[in-house]
Amino acid sequence: MGDSCCCICLEILCAILLPPLGVFFRHGCCSLEFCICLLLTILGYIPGIIYAIYVIVAVDPQRYRRVIYYYDPRRDPDDCYEPLA
Repeated sequence: MGDSCCCICLEILCAILLPPLGVFFRHGCCSLEFCICLLLTILGYIPGIIYAIYVIVAVDPQRYRRVIYYYDPRRDPDDCYEPLA
């Protein structure tokens, strides 16, 4: 989802109803945040809600994204790798 106020409010509403769902919308299914939220929700509903709201509001989902580079043999040998878009 996006970073607009409406999207964040909807994610928080989903996090209150079902905490892993709000985290899934923000960070995806196989992220560490989702797994922690799922575990906390299984262990206790309230800790899952608290963690989900914290993750949605405070943790930047782009922070841990990898940049994937590819090799282009036509470019200069010193600068032959560039990121994929």
